[in-house]
Amino acid sequence: MLTTTEKTVREIAIENPSSIRVFESLGIDYCCGGKRSLSEACSKAAVDMDHVLDLLEEADRDSHREESGDWNSRPLSELIDYIVNTHHAFVRRETPRIESFLSKVVSKHGSSHPEVIQIERLFIAVGQELSTHMIKEEQMLFPFIQRMETAVQSGNPTPPAFFGSVKRPIANMVAEHDDAGALLAQIRQLSNAFTPPPGACLSFVALYRGLADFEEDLHHHVHLENNILFPRAIEMEATH
Repeated sequence: MLTTTEKTVREIAIENPSSIRVFESLGIDYCCGGKRSLSEACSKAAVDMDHVLDLLEEADRDSHREESGDWNSRPLSELIDYIVNTHHAFVRRETPRIESFLSKVVSKHGSSHPEVIQIERLFIAVGQELSTHMIKEEQMLFPFIQRMETAVQSGNPTPPAFFGSVKRPIANMVAEHDDAGALLAQIRQLSNAFTPPPGACLSFVALYRGLADFEEDLHHHVHLENNILFPRAIEMEATH
């Protein structure tokens, strides 16, 4: 049996959802970079392994089942509805709000803080990437997964798809997750981990808080898809 340090960050996040907040607080990538072992991830994030293990144990002791439930066993259709109604809705709500803050901060502080000009360009790219990405999921991939699950539950053959195996669109979605994550990583670096400069106005503070919340939500969003929804869909197709 693998020890905790040998398990991938992805495996730990799936087995123990309370670990996600620990990883988030320490800057350990559990979604796009979740295939690393915990020891490798700790090394990359430059955090002490023993400290991380202590935090994970404490989080496990204090954890209570989240309202979202155990997505490893609940129907995929429920997980898809949760992703769309929670995370897709968050992206659609927050993207224009953050873009508005960016426009205001750039106009007032862009000359003294040129990094916000770069952040605005990067965030617009993130918004465009995710907008197209979510449409593809909602109009093509997610409906197919739901039809496949319905067929399996009814004892019928899985429906054919014009794209062949479900692995194909899933690979595209994972690649797009990586692209969005890389853009947000650049924003995190430019913003000094979303730390407003000394004497920042309320709009500047609100902007960086919004960007931090956006990144955290995307991490949860990608985790649910990359680590739970997509592997379960691939397994369902392979076994039916």
